[in-house]
Parts: sequence; structure tokens; C-alpha cells
Amino acid sequence: MIAIGSDHAGYGLKREIMRYLDAKGIAYEDKGCFSEASVDYPVYAHAVAHAVADGEAEKGIIVCGTGIGVSMAANKVKGVRAALCHDCFSAEATRLHNDANVLTMGARVIGGGLALKIVETFLNTPFSGEERHMRRIAQIEED
Repeated sequence: MIAIGSDHAGYGLKREIMRYLDAKGIAYEDKGCFSEASVDYPVYAHAVAHAVADGEAEKGIIVCGTGIGVSMAANKVKGVRAALCHDCFSAEATRLHNDANVLTMGARVIGGGLALKIVETFLNTPFSGEERHMRRIAQIEED
């Protein structure tokens, strides 16, 4: 299951992504927001991040205007490795090398077509499991 969320700026793109997930038969839970009315993005970033960290969702997707704020907020949650991706190469690399479990994107930065390709790449790329990447992830998790 995928946890998905957005702020008001990412609401429209989040809805496009949900239509894509519906068409692919991929289960998801919408953690909000639920309109284009102005909201505070950390609320929704934390909701998605906690769903992933708590094992309620396998992965998360969060959209705001730039993707930066939600990435920063999600990465505050222990066990979350949120990656801001605006191209397919980064989405693939962050899954292969970082085992990223949350994808963030900026609705004011990329269009819907590219965003859906990024989502597809992120969801379908497995973690490589290579020792060097596992070692580095362990270092990320240290505090």
C-alpha cells in the first residue's frame, strides 16, 4: 500500500497520481490535503512519513509546490528516506542505491506526464541490496 499526500499546491498533481494508481490497481491511502485551500505542508508530509515508518504503508508519495518542504519534513521521521525527484534517473538511482521509501515532487516544477513516469520508476525499481549501499543506508540511519 502507498501512502500519498500533498499540500494545496500539490493537490492537483496528487489527484493525477491517484488516478494513475487506480488505473494500475495499486492500493493507496490519501493522507490529505483534500482541496486547494491553503494548508501547512508539514502536517501532510508527517502523516505520510509516519504511515511508512510505522509499517502501515510500504512506500509514500508527497507533493507540494517544489517538493523541497515536504522532503525536509518527511526526513525528520526516523526510518524515512525521502527523496526529491524531478527526473526518472534520480527516481531509479534513489531506489537502487538508497532504498528510498518516500518520493517527493514539486507540482510547480514538473508536469503531470513526467511525474507519472517518475512514480512508475520509483514504484517499480527494487533496492539493489548491495553491501556498499546497505552500509551507507545504515550510516544514514545513525544519529
